[in-house]
Amino acid sequence: MSPGQLLILSAPSGAGKTTLVRRLMAQLPGLAFSISATTRAPRGSEEDEVDYHFLTTEDFQARIDRGEFLEWEEVYPGRYYGTLRSEVERLWAEGKVVAFDIDVVGGRNLKQQFGDRALALFVAPPSLEVLGQRLRGRGTETEDQITQRLAKAEWELAQAPDFDRVVVNDDLDRAESEALAAILAFAPLCA
Repeated sequence: MSPGQLLILSAPSGAGKTTLVRRLMAQLPGLAFSISATTRAPRGSEEDEVDYHFLTTEDFQARIDRGEFLEWEEVYPGRYYGTLRSEVERLWAEGKVVAFDIDVVGGRNLKQQFGDRALALFVAPPSLEVLGQRLRGRGTETEDQITQRLAKAEWELAQAPDFDRVVVNDDLDRAESEALAAILAFAPLCA
């Protein structure tokens, strides 16, 4: 794989990492978003090969067997997520810093693989209570799914020290400013 840099944003579901990534991408033309693969169904207006590569479980497993993923995980029972090697190589070939909006385990795995070539930011919610309010406000999941996500979030928050920096998303503008400063210190050419 050719050399390149990675920007990893990881967080518990609902902490605001996707919103933060979109705002950072709008300001940094040298960043390019890595589209993850998943076996979950699209939500709302999500589109294949724009928001995710939506794959069947069988196709996902076949790609695992062929070694096509840099990392992958069964995040919830029957729900797989992963980073396609071809996606990262394509963006590096364009001279981009590859940005990831990825779960905590995936973020840790990428950081371990790429070391100093990766800046790993952990986006933390102000509290589990606020996280629950955000998840309920999305209106995309059942109460059982939200309870499952909150239980997982407790464990994920304990993983924050494995990341290069923690950005608390209690105020989106401030979180964006803090993340932007860290990114520009890491990869000034992406501006």
